Amino acid sequence: MSSLPKTMRAVGLYKYLPISDVNSLVDLEVKLPTCGKTDVLVEVKATSVNPIDTKQRAPKPTIETIPRILGWDGAGVVVGKGESASLFNIGDEVFFTGDIRRPGSYAQYIAVDQLLVGPKPKNLTFEQAAAMPLTALTAFESLYDRLLLSEKDKGKSLLIINSAGGVGAVASQLGKLLGLQVIGTASRPETEAFTRENGADLVFNHTKDLISQLKNNGYGMGVDFILVNYDPAPYWDTLMTAIKPEGRICLVVDSSKPLDLRPLKDKSLTLVSEMMATRQKYNTDGKFRQHELLKKVSTLFDEGKLKCTLTKTMSPINAANLREAHKIIESQKMVGKLVLTQF
Repeated sequence: MSSLPKTMRAVGLYKYLPISDVNSLVDLEVKLPTCGKTDVLVEVKATSVNPIDTKQRAPKPTIETIPRILGWDGAGVVVGKGESASLFNIGDEVFFTGDIRRPGSYAQYIAVDQLLVGPKPKNLTFEQAAAMPLTALTAFESLYDRLLLSEKDKGKSLLIINSAGGVGAVASQLGKLLGLQVIGTASRPETEAFTRENGADLVFNHTKDLISQLKNNGYGMGVDFILVNYDPAPYWDTLMTAIKPEGRICLVVDSSKPLDLRPLKDKSLTLVSEMMATRQKYNTDGKFRQHELLKKVSTLFDEGKLKCTLTKTMSPINAANLREAHKIIESQKMVGKLVLTQF
């Protein structure tokens, strides 16, 4: 630890502003983060940019006295660790998600709990690895821990709303590994192609009536499972129609308005939500599973069973490039994942 610098470069904010404002994200020189007992200190080689980043940065009246550093998805090298951190050694190459209550990966170094860290897949670059932890962990938890999918569900159907985003693309691949019939939704040629590349058997246009498209493709009785990676409010009536009796639906994105839960009863439906931060935030008994899942993700990449969803890389990591990255994410036209690399 003694050879590390006292300060580091980072990108952060004091005010929550529209991304068009030059002060929405600014270049900083800040103190190196200190490790808690179970933390590892990672030198950041690449950081991913996610919708959660733009939502956290979105305009609100709060003014920070200490700059807020966003970014909770990246890859790098372990350069320090807390006294009780035993899962990694100095020099290990890792990928990680973060904790939105703590400073993030828009920085040269990040202190992160070891349970949110996994070994970097050997066959991925730092940029490719940085694209995967948050979306892969969310997709794994959604399918395995919330929808309770397993090999017993082989041959059943999974509808993924917004299958061309980061989570949807990984979920499509995981669905195929489980032997499911995967149906994606997309509306542009490039998003449809990306969805098919990641394993979807069918891709429906979500700007058109999904029920008729399901009926026309042999799913007139509905689908077994639905993963919703988009505001569920405009889809709610469709979801209630499209799901089979006793089916399960997982919501990953907040609803823009209250939802009518009454239709759930008629079909005895199960409605679940996935928030990757829950286990860490509430210190649940299952929090070690996140480390185990990241190890599993790494293994699947090394075995060639998962494909990286990185589609755009920008360099260097600075305020100007991160403002541009946020603009791209907020346009909702992004296909796959966006990563920034090198300070």
